Parts: sequence; C-alpha cells; structure tokens
Amino acid sequence: MDNHQDNQSRSSLHGQWSSRFTFILAVTGSAIGLGNIWKFPYIAGENGGGAFVLIYLICIFVIGFPIMVSEIMLGRRGRRNPITSMKILGQEEQGNEAWKYVGLIGLMAGFIILSYYSVIAGWTLHYFKLSIFGELSNLNNDRAQSVFGELTGSAVTQLIYHTIFMAITISIIAKGIKDGLERAVKLMMPGLLFILIILLLYSIFQGDFMAGVNFLLKPDFSKITSQSVLAAMGQAFFTLSLGMGCIVMYGAYLPKDESIIGTTTAIIFCDTAIALLAGLVIFPIVFQFGLKPTDGPGLIFLTLPLAFNEIAGGYVFAGLFFILLAFAAITSALSLLEPSVAWMIENKNYSRGKSAIIIGFSIWILGFLSIFSFNILSEFTFWKGTLFDNFDYLASNIMLPLSGLLFTIFASWVMRKDHSTEELSDVSSSIYKLWRFSARYIAPIGVILVFLNAIGII
Repeated sequence: MDNHQDNQSRSSLHGQWSSRFTFILAVTGSAIGLGNIWKFPYIAGENGGGAFVLIYLICIFVIGFPIMVSEIMLGRRGRRNPITSMKILGQEEQGNEAWKYVGLIGLMAGFIILSYYSVIAGWTLHYFKLSIFGELSNLNNDRAQSVFGELTGSAVTQLIYHTIFMAITISIIAKGIKDGLERAVKLMMPGLLFILIILLLYSIFQGDFMAGVNFLLKPDFSKITSQSVLAAMGQAFFTLSLGMGCIVMYGAYLPKDESIIGTTTAIIFCDTAIALLAGLVIFPIVFQFGLKPTDGPGLIFLTLPLAFNEIAGGYVFAGLFFILLAFAAITSALSLLEPSVAWMIENKNYSRGKSAIIIGFSIWILGFLSIFSFNILSEFTFWKGTLFDNFDYLASNIMLPLSGLLFTIFASWVMRKDHSTEELSDVSSSIYKLWRFSARYIAPIGVILVFLNAIGII
C-alpha cells in the first residue's frame, strides 16, 4: 500500500467529531481558558485599547491562523496522537521518524501545563464555594488579600480543589469522544456563553460600562510600542492553544469532508469575541468602584471579589463568574489531557478509562510541586523562581513556541504540496497560496520574535 492509499484508509482509533459545530465548540473551549479571560482584556486596555485589538487581529491572522491550520491539517492527516501522527507523517514525507519528537515536545508541554493549570483552576472552584456561602461578603482590601493568602498558604485546601478538578477532567476524558468530550463541550460552551451574557447585562446596568468600553476598545495609537506589537504577537500565539498538541489531537478527530480553513476562521472569531466580551464584563465593574484593572490572578481573585461585594446581590454574580471561569478551565484541561491519554491507548493498548486514570494521576502528582511552591516550598527558588514559575516558563516560553514553530515548518516546508492541497482542497488556490506563504515565512518569524521576547533577548 502506498502512502496515499495508506492515508486514505487511515482513520482515528478514537472516533470522530459528530459535526463541524462540535469541533468548533471543542477547539474554542480549548482556546478559551483562564489566561484568555484575565489576560487578553488587560493587555488590550494597557496597550492602546482598540489600537491593540486591531494589531492583535492582524497578528492572529498572519501568525495564529496559519499555525492553527497547519496543526489541524497534521492531526487530520496523521489520525493519531501528536507523537504518532508526526512519526507517521515524517515517514510519509521524508522517510524520517525523528519528527515524532516535535509531537513529544508538544505533548509534554501540555502535560506540564495541566499540572499547574489544574491548581489555578482549583482556585476558581474554591472561590465559587466562598461566593455561594457568602464568605466573600463584607470584604475590604485587607480581607481580600487575607482570603487569597489563606488559600495559597494552605497546601491542603489547594490539594482538595486540585483533586476535584482533575477528577472531573479525568472522568470526562475516560468516557471517550462522543460521551465524554462532545457531551462536555456541548454543555459547557453554551453554558459559558449564557453566563457571560448574563454578566454582561449585569455589567451594563451596574458598572461604569463606558469606562470599560473606552479602556478596552477606544483606539489610542500613542500607546503602541514595539513591545505592544510583540505582546499582540504573543497573545495571538498563546490564546489559541497552539504548540501543545491539543489542536493536532482534536484535528485527528475531524472528518475528512470538513473545511479546515472554514473551521479555523470560526474558531478564531469565537475566541476573540469571548475574550472581548469577558473584558466588557470585568472592567465596567472594576471602574465603577475605582479599583485598578490588575493583570493576572490579582484581577480575578482580589479585585473582582471586592467589586462584586459593593453591589447588592453581588455574591450571586460572583458565583456565576467563578463558574464561568471553571467551565473555561475544564474545557481547556480536556484538550490538555486528551493527547497523552490517546498516546497511551495507542501505544500501550490500555482501555481509555485506565489510560485516563494513569495519565491523570501522574499529572495530579506533578501538581503537588506547584501547590507547594506557594507555601512549604516557597523559599526554594532557582532559575526563574519557584517550581511553579519554572514549570510555567519552561512550558509556555520554550516548549510551546518551539513545537508550534516546528509543526508549522513541517506542514509548509516538509509536507509535499499535493498532500497539503489535498487537505485544503475546498479552498481556492489563492487562499491556499496565502496560507502557505504565511506558514512558511510570516508565522515562523512571528513565533521566533515571540520566543526571543519571552526569554528576554528582545
């Protein structure tokens, strides 16, 4: 059997998405995570609002778009986990198995990220509980700091919620594509959007909505610097779950007759729209009470609880907000766990349930190191800081750009033109040429600049 026939007969061992809509929901769910909700709106606001959003949209289409198309294409053509897909495709295109290590880098990055992502996601579950039981009422700044400090200072509390979060993620993945992943994203993504719309209405009527709109969307080109452009490039890469094997894995479940270009366009639109909506929920509430739009976890776990506390019935909306975050975290976590589980099913012949438990348990154990970084091992620092800091730096700043770059180089330079045109056969030759040019030249330069900026060289 020649390579072409082999590719035609190759099918996913794990099933396929039942529809294009489900695939879009799943990949958008993967892309919409905690960082997307707390980071993108803040970076946009601090870097010229609408001016930054415009630059970001350009970056996402010249960097994020060609890379995502490349990763989906590789996944669908390989029809296996990222390591095996790249091994198969490396043999098919070059007679060289070494490309499997690109898949390994991505898969390991996802493994490491989920170990600490689960810990942070556990915080959202803890704050949901605090909101519902009224334990975030009567907050002042000192009390907000104290609540957060009590959480991060307690290894036991963090371990409980890390365990709950990983148990939810493992149980969904163990049920498979149709009964697990699909069912979860069909429930959680509409739920996430519904909660977001409720919170948006709340923000319009209870917050300083125009101040939020101006911060996030009013163009101020005077704030645009070279660092702003690099931030836009980085956000365009990191917001789409690129480089960690998730998109390659989800692409493996995409039916042959679905349009890769069309679904990628829809995913990018949904991802950007939800990030902007999140900003329009958060900042009007923050500005209404004269609070600072702090970057990162401080915004979510310190600033927003104070803001919700100022409004009658705010604890209900705080609870909704933290459930929103939990949904976003779970849909991202599913995509991080699936590639490793698929690898174990394919290479060890274990059942899906057993594979999910083994891989999930390993990630759960590794998460202990991140938990301890905030308390009993907080004084143990090296290289970039605590163990948590080092995991984040290694995975996000080195492994993701490297694997994302190599996935794209393979798809645009190594894969034969007739193979890539076969995968993108539903689009015009001009669209194909535009993707190929961007994937060959513009996206790699962009990722290299993001990488150099992330490691502090530029």
